[in-house]
Amino acid sequence: MTHPDVLAPAKLGPITLRNRIIKSATFEGKTPNALVTDDLIEFHRRPAAGGVGMSTVAYCAVAPEGRTEYGQLWMRPEVVPGLRRLTDAIHAEGAAASAQIGHAGPVANAKSNGLPALAPSPSFNPMSMKVTKAATLDDIRRITAAHADAARFAIEGGFDAVEIHFGHNYFASSFLSRKTNHRKDSYGGSLENRARIVRETALAVREAVGDRIAVLAKLNMDDGVPGGFWIDEAIQVAQWLEADGGLDALELTMGSSLLNPMYLFRGDAPVYEFAQAMTQPLVKFGVKAIGKQFIRNYPYEPLFMLEQARQIRAAVKMPLVLLGGVTDKAGMDTAMAEGFEFVAMARALLREPDLINRIAEDERTKSLCIHCNKCMPTIFSGARCVLVERAS
Repeated sequence: MTHPDVLAPAKLGPITLRNRIIKSATFEGKTPNALVTDDLIEFHRRPAAGGVGMSTVAYCAVAPEGRTEYGQLWMRPEVVPGLRRLTDAIHAEGAAASAQIGHAGPVANAKSNGLPALAPSPSFNPMSMKVTKAATLDDIRRITAAHADAARFAIEGGFDAVEIHFGHNYFASSFLSRKTNHRKDSYGGSLENRARIVRETALAVREAVGDRIAVLAKLNMDDGVPGGFWIDEAIQVAQWLEADGGLDALELTMGSSLLNPMYLFRGDAPVYEFAQAMTQPLVKFGVKAIGKQFIRNYPYEPLFMLEQARQIRAAVKMPLVLLGGVTDKAGMDTAMAEGFEFVAMARALLREPDLINRIAEDERTKSLCIHCNKCMPTIFSGARCVLVERAS
């Protein structure tokens, strides 16, 4: 074998995973009071028992206004005991635990949170029907420090790693994009200025945790939006993050939860199901009327991020995690052969939490996920594969 065995143990910064397969962050919708629940613990225990090397808990907001909705977990002292129960359950199954920390920024639901959504520049959020507030320099400093605090809470909660969210036009990612960042100060304009917040945040987290846990970041390669953040800029940002030395690995992603969510997922666009999941009548009507313009259909293909991810791989030496259409051993082996150190999976593990164990037993095993994406609207009521429900 000329490339690493994806099923063999591997180092990730200061920790060792039992294999190179990570359950990527997928918002669970299982924290109605912004605290860990038994349902959330079981959600992560199952893929841990099913063989993944690490399971990523999402989404762990660093501040109350940084939640995408009011019930979302946010990092504070009250959450630590529940986090410890969660990580203990994951560890008992032999897997490591990672906390995805971040701030939703313009994607936050200001109406649900009862707090203004913050962005580089004012913009309209159709989900909350409110205009975001431009973040002040004090806001930026506070949110950067809150990432460091969240990482400390993650350590108290027993996590082995944190993953900083620099994707999908959440707070940090929205600063990277010219489409959403119209600032004239030191956080706007040039790419160096627009990337300032991701670099400062990565270093703040690293300073907070040292080498006690691994530090990853989820970085957009492009937003899928004309005039937005694109691959040529992502290459430079990845090089800066590598040179800064704050990260142990980058997980590569794409798309905009704010402007083009299906660019990340590929496959069917479940417009009807999204409309049915909306609780506000006006939003429900809007999704039914014009949802197809926002929830676009992109054909699914295996390893659909590989072509762009190769360009990042060629530009940096730091470990990279390949996400997107990784569903079988053949795809994993391709990722290893292309020089990626880890792979990440999401929808396939919703469909079959034990998929990795089954692949280890028979590498010809194929995922049963059909990429219908009807799991996506279930985040509002508890993330799940609707096909499993139908079969049960």
